[in-house]
Amino acid sequence: MTTALAPVVSRNPADPSDILVQVAAPGAFTAAGVVERARAAQPGWFLSGASARAAALGAVAAAIDSAADELAALAVREVGKPVTEARAEVARTAAIWRYYAQAPFESTGAVHEAADGVGLLLTRRRPHGVAALITPWNFPFAIPSWKAAPALATGNTVVLKPAPEATACAQRLAEIVQRAVPAGVFTVLPGGPTEGNALISAADVVSFTGSTAVGQAVARTATARGVPVQAEMGGLNAAIVLPDAHIPGAAAHIAAAIAGYAGQKCTATSRVIAVGAAHDPLREALAEALRALPVGDPADPATVCGPVIDEKARDRVIRAREGLPVIAAAAVPDGTDGWYAAPALVEKVPPGCRLLRDEVFGPLAALLPADDLGHAVRITNSVPYGLVTSVHTASLDAALHGLDHLDTGMIRVNAPSTGVDFHLPFGGAKASSHGPREQGRAALAFYTSGRTYTLAPAGT
Repeated sequence: MTTALAPVVSRNPADPSDILVQVAAPGAFTAAGVVERARAAQPGWFLSGASARAAALGAVAAAIDSAADELAALAVREVGKPVTEARAEVARTAAIWRYYAQAPFESTGAVHEAADGVGLLLTRRRPHGVAALITPWNFPFAIPSWKAAPALATGNTVVLKPAPEATACAQRLAEIVQRAVPAGVFTVLPGGPTEGNALISAADVVSFTGSTAVGQAVARTATARGVPVQAEMGGLNAAIVLPDAHIPGAAAHIAAAIAGYAGQKCTATSRVIAVGAAHDPLREALAEALRALPVGDPADPATVCGPVIDEKARDRVIRAREGLPVIAAAAVPDGTDGWYAAPALVEKVPPGCRLLRDEVFGPLAALLPADDLGHAVRITNSVPYGLVTSVHTASLDAALHGLDHLDTGMIRVNAPSTGVDFHLPFGGAKASSHGPREQGRAALAFYTSGRTYTLAPAGT
């Protein structure tokens, strides 16, 4: 007997009775068929040339700009993103497509002189074929775009499987992209694990962003097939604050990194490490900053922290802070029907506590004392993850020490742990990332394979 697939359902986190999408899951056979149609479309897309691909990506950027208000409102409604952040994400999404619209004109190789002086040696990069993109709900436009745009720019076709919670955003993005590219070049495949597994088992290159457990499984499956794979996974990010830091500025940055978008970013701060004499003033300033953060309706431009994505996420945050002394907590407005979790800072967290080993993915952080910078670095490096660390200090020597010894892929000095520069490589160390970096020029390398040609004169 065939087991029925669970339907794809997407609800408004601020009003769970508001259902945006409810459709039947397509299943594995449909997923395989989508990949085959994308594979059939790929040679024509690649051979259309740099000018055609660049024009298509530029048209996508322009269309996103034109639909900016609508797209931001959709992100607010579907994933509960505060409208100010949603508008910023849409603007970044357009910028990503515009940035990669120039990529088709970049060099795809180099010419070298042969060692014996006879003939030429060439290197060239070519697309893999069909790119499988598996994306989360928290950046429903930006993450699919910073994967899809470089994949398309280099001549691949794309099949995007979004998280079910962001299906409506993905479908709207697809409408925009599909108006600019030929049929079969960009397809959205709604669904869950069944569709995702089928996609990974058929595509030619795989890019994943999501939880560590799922990402590791994706990497194993793709690696066993011998196809290139990158996986951006969890984070348990620290903010180190030294005694010479500008405490009010550091507190403002950290509070926003803890509670912005309800802490639902892989780059959110979940551990605050106060070094020596910084502890007490930081404790006071950060508590004040957290209490002042506006929590509420994500459609309100003043809101910094809206709801978490669903009921399970809310319960996970509540459980993670049980039994821990709370230094400060922002207030959740009365009468809210959505899945809200109050942003909070806790202290005196015992070693081995879940908050110090697992990603909660909510607006919660622990304040931890450190004797000196070396001690702070050891605390930072003590977890399985290594995505991003923020270091707050006025000392260049201290900043460079952090750069040298922190075991994280990204380090931000006197800036919040959150924030992405899409023109630079993005990724972490240890359990946070697998495979090559994404974004920037690194993405162009990932979505292509290198070939070496030897051109010798006839008769030699």
